[in-house]
Amino acid sequence: MNRFIYLDNAATTQVSRDVLDEMLPYFCGRYGNPSALYRFAGESRKAVDRAREHAAALIGAAPEEIYFTGSGSESDNWAIKAAAEAYAQKGRHIITSKIEHHAVLHTCEQLQKQGFEITVLDVDETGKISPKELKAAIRPDTILISIMTANNEIGTVEPVAEIGRIAREAGVPFHTDAVQAYGHIPLDVEKMNIDMLSASGHKLNGPKGIGILYIRKGIKIRSFIHGGAQERGRRAGTLNVPGIVGFGRAAQIAKDTMEAGSAVQVKLRDHLIRRVLAEIPYSRLNGDKTDRLPNNANFCFRFIEGESMLILLDQLGICASSGSACTSGALDPSHVLLAIGLPHEIAHGSLRLTLSEDTTLEEIDYVVEELKKIIARLREMSPLYEDFVKNKKE
Repeated sequence: MNRFIYLDNAATTQVSRDVLDEMLPYFCGRYGNPSALYRFAGESRKAVDRAREHAAALIGAAPEEIYFTGSGSESDNWAIKAAAEAYAQKGRHIITSKIEHHAVLHTCEQLQKQGFEITVLDVDETGKISPKELKAAIRPDTILISIMTANNEIGTVEPVAEIGRIAREAGVPFHTDAVQAYGHIPLDVEKMNIDMLSASGHKLNGPKGIGILYIRKGIKIRSFIHGGAQERGRRAGTLNVPGIVGFGRAAQIAKDTMEAGSAVQVKLRDHLIRRVLAEIPYSRLNGDKTDRLPNNANFCFRFIEGESMLILLDQLGICASSGSACTSGALDPSHVLLAIGLPHEIAHGSLRLTLSEDTTLEEIDYVVEELKKIIARLREMSPLYEDFVKNKKE
């Protein structure tokens, strides 16, 4: 393998050197427990406070509305389960969508077994929910709306501000899984009427094992992990100071560089999309053409299996995925692609390429050239493609 090209940044990102340098002192030198009272622990406490400020500033929140968790999945679980418990006396109806991350869908399924009623909204062919259908689905006993900000597979950005407005007018708390969007597109929890928001450090060049849950002041939500009084009594457990410091620094960098970095990634992303659609027959772009994450390109190629494509790309040193990293071992096609109306046989031939700030035009062009060869090779071995060509000639 002569080269290495990483195009799976939706799965995880490389920790930036700047973030790592910020974290290192808190492993050995400044290792005090921030909950302790002596001065040595105060260094850790101040570092946590700074990180909380940076995490909040990226979404227009107040620092005291940010709670550190172990992951985006934990944040999703906390928001949904704790809200369900807190508001159960008002009602037991929750609204979500068919393209949510499994951290949301599986949590809702678990609540359904406990007697909650879940409305799962359809999406259109681009992956967007209909605000009109959302509004119609709200009932007097609706206690939570959970719709993601941007989809982790196809990159479609949802009409979050409109969803927030509808939820606020109905008096229903609104949670959004912003794991893929946080640090990549502008978010403002006040302007968008977001009541709870989940994010994860490793999606924006921060460390793994650290996430946040934004909880708007006044939202009634219970503790998720019981024990000590950490995180203002809402999330027990000794704080992961190095991880929190890394998250804060990553959020600070994202705030400073988002606009310029996104513009570069959009140009590369659109170049990639244009070349693939123009030069590879029977290919299609999944997700919205314009309302999508700056670094996301998701395709389907007819007559081939995505797994074979990934193996051949890997042999060339190209890292990609066929969908969510959380379901990479699954045999079934992506639930997201099925939700936007693709049949199983086409959904199986999916490829997700997600860029970083280090991705170059030369790398994109190399990937496209190799991808053309790989797809041509796989189609030569496909009886489905052979039958298609034969029937087309007839």
